[in-house]
Amino acid sequence: MTHIAAVRCAFPPHRYAQSELTDMAARVCLPENADRRLLDRLHGSARVDFRNLALPIEEYEKLTGFGAANDAFVSTAVELGRESVSAALKAARLTPGDVDLIMFTSVTGIAAPSIDARLVAELGLRPDVKRLPIFGLGCVAGAAGIARMHDYLRGWPDHVAVLLSVELCSLTVQRGDSSPAGLVASALFGDGSAAVVFAGDDRGPASPASPAGPASPAGPAVVATRSHLYPGSEHVMGWQVGDGGFRVLLDASVPAVVRQYLAQDVHDFLTDHGVTKEEISAWVCHPGGPKVLEAVSEVLDLPAGALDVTWRSLAAHGNLSSSSVLHVLSETLATRRPEPSTWGLLIAMGPGFCSELVLLRW
Repeated sequence: MTHIAAVRCAFPPHRYAQSELTDMAARVCLPENADRRLLDRLHGSARVDFRNLALPIEEYEKLTGFGAANDAFVSTAVELGRESVSAALKAARLTPGDVDLIMFTSVTGIAAPSIDARLVAELGLRPDVKRLPIFGLGCVAGAAGIARMHDYLRGWPDHVAVLLSVELCSLTVQRGDSSPAGLVASALFGDGSAAVVFAGDDRGPASPASPAGPASPAGPAVVATRSHLYPGSEHVMGWQVGDGGFRVLLDASVPAVVRQYLAQDVHDFLTDHGVTKEEISAWVCHPGGPKVLEAVSEVLDLPAGALDVTWRSLAAHGNLSSSSVLHVLSETLATRRPEPSTWGLLIAMGPGFCSELVLLRW
């Protein structure tokens, strides 16, 4: 097993009610004097109350193209990454010099040198720290990042690893994109970051203290992981990359794919590890959107309230792509921590179309 020592999130300071973001989407996405009833209906049914944006709301109409949006991505990602990683290391009672590997994931901007490279000096990480930037996994990357960190630490059980996710979805909204997928994205996705600190088995869940401050209680152990790529589903979710940047591909069949595959995946995974669904005390689920969450709850036959933390995350911040499931994990640790020795299951889905399952033990 490997151990999650701390999870911390950071958000840009520009926070707006959904009604303000609906009006912005009307100005940016719709033709002048267009009928906005579909937009209003999609925003009203998204179950999102507030979202944080990388830029002040008035700046979005001034973005001149992909270059300007990506420049904003790089600068904001560095700021949020520094904030969330620093907070997570402090909570884990570790110093930047303790980190042996940093993995960075995002699907909402690109940078070379990558964001993790730009953070090495800013955070005070060692020059020999291993770096692994990942692009393309989208919403599933938070769970997949935990799974790949687990794989790494099984080989290096005395190491410390950090997963950093920064997603600035607002910077991908395309001017003039009034497609249903574009309008759904404008209703659902928000901006934020999350950092997870991991310790290998030989390091232990509470690693050597640094002067950073008092430790938070250790998080769960990662027991096992499973990936599943579904055949013939490449069209379900992703980007169409053009001169204007990333244009969202979001098919209405996403909930149907969840209903088709997820229940059997979860059953097989738990059975292989001798765990029943009834033994799961914490369902840490990515907030893909209302229809996706309803499908998850239905096919897994979850008890009432099982996804309350996920629904609250969706309402407070929207769908943060890969950062979202990590935010749900952070909120689970802070507000709904399971009893020791109980089981948890972390679930996310994303482009591919695919799922990632992570079995947790508190």
